[in-house]
Amino acid sequence: MGALTFENWDTIKFSLFGRPMAQDLDFNRPENRSSGAPLATRDEEITTRVYDNNRSAVVNIASTALSMNFWRQIVPTQGQGTGVIIDQQGYILTNNHVVEGAQKITVTLDGTKRADAVLIGKAPSTDLAVIKIPSRFVDRVARLGNSDLIRVGQKAIAIGNPFGLSQTLTSGVISALDRHIQNEDGSILENLIQTDAAINPGNSGGPLLNSSGEVVGINTAIFSMSGGYQGIGFAIPINRARQVASQLITSGKFAVPWLGVSGLPLNPELSKAIGVDFDKGVVVVDVVMGSPAHKGGVQGGRREVSLGNMRLAVDGDIILGLNDRKIETMNDLTQTLSQYKIGDSVQLKVWRNNRLLALNLILQEKPV
Repeated sequence: MGALTFENWDTIKFSLFGRPMAQDLDFNRPENRSSGAPLATRDEEITTRVYDNNRSAVVNIASTALSMNFWRQIVPTQGQGTGVIIDQQGYILTNNHVVEGAQKITVTLDGTKRADAVLIGKAPSTDLAVIKIPSRFVDRVARLGNSDLIRVGQKAIAIGNPFGLSQTLTSGVISALDRHIQNEDGSILENLIQTDAAINPGNSGGPLLNSSGEVVGINTAIFSMSGGYQGIGFAIPINRARQVASQLITSGKFAVPWLGVSGLPLNPELSKAIGVDFDKGVVVVDVVMGSPAHKGGVQGGRREVSLGNMRLAVDGDIILGLNDRKIETMNDLTQTLSQYKIGDSVQLKVWRNNRLLALNLILQEKPV
């Protein structure tokens, strides 16, 4: 075997390692220069454009409230959240729980500019509120989309201030629609958008955007066993939020007709458990005492069945229509009710014990 000499070292090092060593590369050679191709994919460009077009419309909200400590002393407490500018006049949409009880509200724009805000109105039952800053601080207004058009699987982009880290972007997809969760005060938030875009404390009140840069939801809550993000977040559909904001800006309060039922959209699995041969409608799970539904004779469920990891009372009335409108989901029911006024008389069509019944109800305002 011949001895290894320095004369054949270049051949040996290429054959052993399969590539030249760093010091042997000539970065000025054509084959080693950048091709000039875009550094971002098309999907990344879309996300970047959405962020650039909306970051100035997303604000950090700091609220100061007064509370009593252990020694019964009144002390200030701080809270943080996010808001989105929806009007050139300075109106900002956010969550009610972000500004609930606040004596002072400060808004930070673009991470630098600060402005004092005033509370225009709040709607605790929807966890929405509107605050306002002077119009001179407004550089950009968010574009509001149509949440009725979104579909499961579409891109979802959240911008907010998680843990006080301003203008943070996270992205994911629309995971599900028409979700219902219990609010902190025990009320039910209905027809929510579920997303896996990371939503953490501080994101509340910020926008959920589609790939066109339109706001399709207002981020409101996460499902978590630990208090941190676990892949399940919820947003209020912007069509609902727009309706609430309009009333708050006009009158300072939000009053909508109320039935007083909580329910589930019927599906094939639920239909089989109940024993009906149709799978569209709203199963009444519970009826609030003293509500229009209670006074009108609507019946909730009593017999519990297991569905997945939940036990639900599912033998209540099945709502199929309200006046001349067909009702297939809770969103249908909410949207139909929004077209009526408090005090209106309506006819609810329900399925009970293999019979179609017509129940007359007088709509009331939902109690706070």
